[in-house]
Amino acid sequence: MLSRRSRLLLAAPPLLFLLAMSALPLARLLQEGGEPLSFDLLNDPYLRWRMLWSVLQGVATCALALLLGVPAAWALARFRFAGRGLVLRLLMLPFVMPTLVAGVGVLALFGPRGLSGLNLQDSPWLLLYGNLFFNLPLVIRSAADGFAQVPASRLAAARSLGAGRWRAFWRVEWPAALPWLLPNLCLVFLYCFSGFGLALLLGGQRYATVEVEIYTLVAYELNLADAGALALLSLLVAGGVAAVYAWLEARLGVPTRCEPLLPAPARTWTDRAWLAAALAILLIFAGLPLLAVLWKALSALDGLAALWDEELRLALFNSARFTLLTVLLSGLLGLCHALAAGRWLWLRALAFLPFVVSPVCVAFGLLLLYPSWSADLAMLLAAYVLLAYPFVAKAAGAALDGMPEQLAQAARSLGASPWRVFRRVVWPLLQPALRRGLAFAAATAVGEFAVTLFLSRPEWLTLTTLIYQKLGRPGQANADAAMLLSGLLMVLATLAFAVIESGAARPGEPEKGDGRA
Repeated sequence: MLSRRSRLLLAAPPLLFLLAMSALPLARLLQEGGEPLSFDLLNDPYLRWRMLWSVLQGVATCALALLLGVPAAWALARFRFAGRGLVLRLLMLPFVMPTLVAGVGVLALFGPRGLSGLNLQDSPWLLLYGNLFFNLPLVIRSAADGFAQVPASRLAAARSLGAGRWRAFWRVEWPAALPWLLPNLCLVFLYCFSGFGLALLLGGQRYATVEVEIYTLVAYELNLADAGALALLSLLVAGGVAAVYAWLEARLGVPTRCEPLLPAPARTWTDRAWLAAALAILLIFAGLPLLAVLWKALSALDGLAALWDEELRLALFNSARFTLLTVLLSGLLGLCHALAAGRWLWLRALAFLPFVVSPVCVAFGLLLLYPSWSADLAMLLAAYVLLAYPFVAKAAGAALDGMPEQLAQAARSLGASPWRVFRRVVWPLLQPALRRGLAFAAATAVGEFAVTLFLSRPEWLTLTTLIYQKLGRPGQANADAAMLLSGLLMVLATLAFAVIESGAARPGEPEKGDGRA
């Protein structure tokens, strides 16, 4: 549809942006971390534990998500029940929920004054539970998609040959689900290993991850050498897992479409118990933190009037304007990237670069490369756009892939110019996907936390940084204020979720990105 020259012109803005905001800062970060990286650093027990724990909690989350998610996904794929469509749609809600809301919800459940009465603070279980809140729905959704593609004829043949339900699962259904499941387990590890916000809130001093240690070394100790070395190690691990993810996607691919087995009602007591257990898993790990935030926020409504001060007004104003500017700029860059990419796989792959690198490493690299601009609002907004625009590029690119080529060809054959073809044919078909991508970008900007801590100034206070400040101040009033603000942030994220769900077409939907880091 577009000429080669037009594609190159459209590709120039996103490529220059990625070069300035991602590739060059990463190169500067590698330069900073390359020289101090020695056995002395690796043999430091404290830093070695940080790196080891970062890997262990990622692996443990993958194992727990697999153990809990596969049975739940199988039940959702095989049984039909009232509200099944709503449950499958709600699996996407944690994807747009800010990290801070999830962290506050976990503390409201299992913190010192938690609703459960069980205090898990200063234990590894608090962080693992928070990781499962975000990542268990991803595993369940991918596994359910895999189980839904199992050919009904193959499963019927296995049962007719005498295979029981358990044997049929291992020999027929499990191999069909693996191509959907394994790449997403790599993503789960990446999200946990590179996560920042949850580890900062829930890890404590002993169970904080390497990303929190990098932030501490830069923000409090000004130790750029060790921070650079740790960032380099973190990039090597994340890059290796990202390479495995890409290899798995290319190697396993997507199962061929065939006549799938449709879900049936749960008729036996065993089936009903299995379905009830699946819904209970979703409620316990994905629903309870949000319900706890809502309950705590409603319980603290009496302090709403006192909370409405200059500080909150500034945070709301900054969050609103940063989000609006991020949506506008990421929409332009993402649309240019999607239109330019076309069949150029290398350009499409570049849109995923901000997903692979943690926001902490991005912010640290920006500080090293552009020290004179670190107090410039344009730098903060550019970092927001870097984290948000891949959602737009991915959604718009998937929509363009699914667009029938004959429509544009027919318009051109009737004498329409390329601009008129875009305006009258492509643009109306692109709008639903673009709206979904922009909603993900808005949710990323509203809940962004890691980059804001690195690059923000007091006058750029946002809702996320205000919540973090309230949590760090003593007194019940500050704790109640943090819950109220978290409830407000959850409402804003839910509105973004509602916009995403109103975008109709399911194919090509963006997955969880690292805006919640």
